[in-house]
Amino acid sequence: MRPALRFLLGAMAVIALALAITFLPRLLRPASDPVIEEAERMAENAPTSPELQALDRRLSELGGTFDGQVGIAVVDIAQDASVHYNGLQQLPQQSVTKLWVALTALDMVDQGELDLSETVAIMRDDLTLFHQPLRAQVLKQGIVVTDFGDLLQRAIITSDNTANDRLLQRVGGPDAVQAFLDDHELGSIRFGSDERTKQSRIAGLAWRPSYSYGNSFFEARGDVPDDERREAFEAYLADPEDGASAVAIAQALASLSRGELLSDRSTQELLGILSRTRSGPRRLKGAVPPDWAIAHKTGTGQYFAGEQSGYNDIGLITSPEGKTYAVAVLIGRTRAPNPRRMELMQRVVHAVLEYDAEQYGKPPPAALAIP
Repeated sequence: MRPALRFLLGAMAVIALALAITFLPRLLRPASDPVIEEAERMAENAPTSPELQALDRRLSELGGTFDGQVGIAVVDIAQDASVHYNGLQQLPQQSVTKLWVALTALDMVDQGELDLSETVAIMRDDLTLFHQPLRAQVLKQGIVVTDFGDLLQRAIITSDNTANDRLLQRVGGPDAVQAFLDDHELGSIRFGSDERTKQSRIAGLAWRPSYSYGNSFFEARGDVPDDERREAFEAYLADPEDGASAVAIAQALASLSRGELLSDRSTQELLGILSRTRSGPRRLKGAVPPDWAIAHKTGTGQYFAGEQSGYNDIGLITSPEGKTYAVAVLIGRTRAPNPRRMELMQRVVHAVLEYDAEQYGKPPPAALAIP
């Protein structure tokens, strides 16, 4: 082989190797990996101001000293700036997923595919598990006739599982909700399944309609051997079907606040409903001053062997001056008592209040009073 040709082939080999080293990892990466994309966005938007850096340190202190697995994220919507602690890990959402059903429904309203005044009948076959205030009415009357607007409000304000599952059916089921999330590029948020299916699976059971009545579900769950129950519980926590990162949720809330997900009318309607949420008065809401506003949604999972799977609150808090912050606190698993969980959430809100005061030259917030 001629020296010139040998040199040319060698140079081409070196170039090919360099290109492989540079581009092969990107080629091998999945076409769309929301977790990687979130990490890259966070790296590009690392906290720069002293106030944001102080908030970042405070979140790390709070999350790092909590007895349990937690993800925390805060977005300063006006500054388009965010910080987090363990905010990229997929953690159980539980009833936080009701927000995504509501968004899907209101998107259908915007598209002319759903009228919330449409009548719907709730019967015994529609009943599900756990918290469902509608059940008492259905069992007493046999049937409850209402509309989908009422179901949407019940699902958010009182976290009614039956209302949510029936609304979920109307919007097209879990696949339709996931399609909404994916189409709007809402990061690593999984919807999962309806409440009856998900909660049965977490307990190591397959759904049966009889579980809707009396203590049938709890009796059936109690009969599941401990090793099977543990296997189902750990499988859920290791890869939650309704998993999401705190960062993705906070960014989705920011998008909602900016009017990027729904029409102006539907955005305001949903924010108004979220502002009337009754659950979790001592979670995030417990540290929100009277002159501030909060629109939020809680989520609470099952216990097993003294451990909780999912204890969450996510929302938008707005100052009297109109500055809005998206906050997500996801406790994936913990043995800490409820007061310590609520304290963590309240301290996160207080950290945001301190950040707001520093950022805008306001007096510091009053000391946080926690029992």
